[in-house]
Amino acid sequence: MSFLIEGILAVTWQQLVMYVVGIVLIYLAIKKEYEPSLLLPMGFGAILVNLPLSGVLNQMLDGVGEVTGIIEWLYEVGIGTSEALPILLFIGIGAMIDFRPLLARPFLFLFGAAAQFGIFVAIGIALALGFPLKDAASIGIIGAADGPTSILVSQILHSDYVGAIAVAAYSYMALVPIVQPFAIKLVTTKKDRLIRMDNGDDEVSQFTCIAFPVVVTIITGFIAPASVALVGFLMFGNLIRECGVLRSLSDAAQNNLANLITLLLGITISFSMKADKFVKWETLLIMGIGLMAFVFDTIGGVLFAKFINIFLKKDKKVNPMIGAAGISAFPMSSRVVQKMALKEDPTNIILMHAVGTNVSGQIASVVAGGLVINLVTKLL
Repeated sequence: MSFLIEGILAVTWQQLVMYVVGIVLIYLAIKKEYEPSLLLPMGFGAILVNLPLSGVLNQMLDGVGEVTGIIEWLYEVGIGTSEALPILLFIGIGAMIDFRPLLARPFLFLFGAAAQFGIFVAIGIALALGFPLKDAASIGIIGAADGPTSILVSQILHSDYVGAIAVAAYSYMALVPIVQPFAIKLVTTKKDRLIRMDNGDDEVSQFTCIAFPVVVTIITGFIAPASVALVGFLMFGNLIRECGVLRSLSDAAQNNLANLITLLLGITISFSMKADKFVKWETLLIMGIGLMAFVFDTIGGVLFAKFINIFLKKDKKVNPMIGAAGISAFPMSSRVVQKMALKEDPTNIILMHAVGTNVSGQIASVVAGGLVINLVTKLL
């Protein structure tokens, strides 16, 4: 009983706030089905790491010495010293992606690059608000709309806000169906959204599909060496998918590996959600900047598409909404764009263009993360 009373008395108001944060994340995961595979373990982990004298964290016990806590151990092994968990997750993500819609329309690479605009806007805003460069760059990567990349960049740059950045990145990924339609409508007209596109031929040779991940990895190694781990593991997973001789491994990567790593990553990142580090006014600023990053990503992609249309013939113009799919939230963003197109015209199918842009955003986001790491580490 005395131990129970001691524990209750040790609870701070910041820890109580984190219990509420954890419950909200669990609610969003279960009731709203917002990224449940990540928000559920993150929410439960946020409660675990904020229990007084919790055994999930390393602590000193009288007569015993230091006792290793499981979550802190997972964090040190899986993220802290090697960044293994977010990198391994990219094998599963790569195995899930079909690059054929992009390979059939290589020009869509441009839209994936344009939709990273929000990253650099967010970095500028964070710097203007007084965040140090390493933190501003880490916050900006929320705009990549890619949780593992956000975690990896913030960890490599030793940001003080890894937990807040992870929560913001995954929360806004889950809110893409709410955020993106609003941003798209800000910069498009009904006439823009009604533009029809020729779906053309999606036939791509197996040789091209196999060569693509190899070539992309080599090129990335020269232009953004710091992103090779992410791009390389993403492309390795895709190579397993496309080679045609490892079907069982491809299925395992897409399902078993991806699900297990996602589960472990979610509860492991909760180590960075300890009350003393998370309950700060900076966390609210990070959430706000992250939202602006997503909005400007979407606007950047759409405006780039509208700019391209200036130089295209009337029957060759692109529906500018596909530019919004250039963020890395795959396949949610492409589905949102197609749903908006169908709402304007039930016969307008632009899904393949949106998917091609969406997968190009997967590559662009990790390359952007690598470029930011290269640039910031040279400046620090």
